[in-house]
Amino acid sequence: MKRLEFKIEINASKEKIWNALWEDASYRDWVSVFCEGTYVKTNWNEGDSVHFLTPDGKGMNSIIEKKVEHQYIAFKHISELENFEPQPIDEATSEWTGAMEIYELIPNTSSVTLKVLMDTSEKYIEYFETTFPKALERVKELSENN
Repeated sequence: MKRLEFKIEINASKEKIWNALWEDASYRDWVSVFCEGTYVKTNWNEGDSVHFLTPDGKGMNSIIEKKVEHQYIAFKHISELENFEPQPIDEATSEWTGAMEIYELIPNTSSVTLKVLMDTSEKYIEYFETTFPKALERVKELSENN
C-alpha cells in the first residue's frame, strides 16, 4: 500500500467546503469524476458504516473511523460491496482492508486547504494521481460558486 496526498486551495468557508464534499447532490457531482452515478449511504456519524456505491450495487464497505464536523473525516475501508451487500474479506481484499481515506480542512489567512490522504495499492496509483485532482477541482468549483 502507498499513501497518496492531494491538496487544493479553496476560497470558501470550511462549512461550504464540507457541505460540497458530503451533501448528497454535491457529493454525487464531484465523485462522478471517478464513476458516473456514484453515491454514498451512511448516517455520517463516527463509527457508522459507509457504503460508497455505484448504480449497479458495487463499491466499498467502510466505516467512519473519526469525524470532526467541518474539519476532519477518516474512512477505513473494510471490504467490497456486490449487489449492495458487504462481501467477506478474501485473499485479494486482505491486501487492502484497513486502507484509510482522510479529508482535512486547514484554514489559511484567506482560503482553506483541502488535504486528502489516501492509501491505495500500486496498481491504482496512476489512476488516482490523474483523477483525484480533477475531483478536487470540482469540489473547489462547488464550494466557491454555491
